[in-house]
Amino acid sequence: MPKLSTNTKSDLLVHIGILFTAGLALLLVFFFLYLPWATNHDETLKVPDLKGLSIEAAEDALDSRGLSYEVSDSTFVAGLEPLSVHSQYPKPDATVKKGRKVFLTIITNKVPKVSIPDVVGRSVNSARNLLSSVGLQVEQVEYIPAIEKNTVLKIKFENQEVPISKTVPKGSKLVLVAGDGLGNTIMNVPDLVGMSKEEAELTVAGSSLNLGNVLIDNSSNMPAGTVVRQRPDVGSSIRVGEEISIWVSGN
Repeated sequence: MPKLSTNTKSDLLVHIGILFTAGLALLLVFFFLYLPWATNHDETLKVPDLKGLSIEAAEDALDSRGLSYEVSDSTFVAGLEPLSVHSQYPKPDATVKKGRKVFLTIITNKVPKVSIPDVVGRSVNSARNLLSSVGLQVEQVEYIPAIEKNTVLKIKFENQEVPISKTVPKGSKLVLVAGDGLGNTIMNVPDLVGMSKEEAELTVAGSSLNLGNVLIDNSSNMPAGTVVRQRPDVGSSIRVGEEISIWVSGN
């Protein structure tokens, strides 16, 4: 092996120059030749849309493009096919290098359970929104005689009344039982004939009834603004919350 002389200062400088040049050449080869080749610098492709595909179909789609995958999470969504792709990262059409791993969120076939929130005493719309926020559905609303109009009084699941905080499968359909604003109390219709319209309104409200239509009767000789007729008639049976219509004299 030939030896380079280092007897003089100029020889030493030559040696240093040779070593520097060789090192620089190695760096250039590494960064501009080896590294791009090792990392597929110029080989990019777009990630396919995998949402809704089965695991097998998603794997085939990725393999055909030189990509791999990893299941990073799972979630349950009512109505979607179990063991299918729910979401992915990177997103569809993202540009990546060949060999990149795509992380998948899969629809699980295990239905999680949730507790029914306390919706008793809430309005039907408020209860519906709260149940939806925890993944439960309102199948229908049943109305029963009760003064609490449009207010949830109890909850049914699978045709049985269930207590608050009962655990049910996520996505379950519930029935809300609400009041119709009338109630079960039966009473006799008060006599409003001869009263002024204002007195009749107070009497109706004080009897837990509602004033219905107020009509004008031009044929009566009674002072203007006086109740001359009513429906239902005096003494009829009526439920709390129902309406009484009146005819008032005058024009």
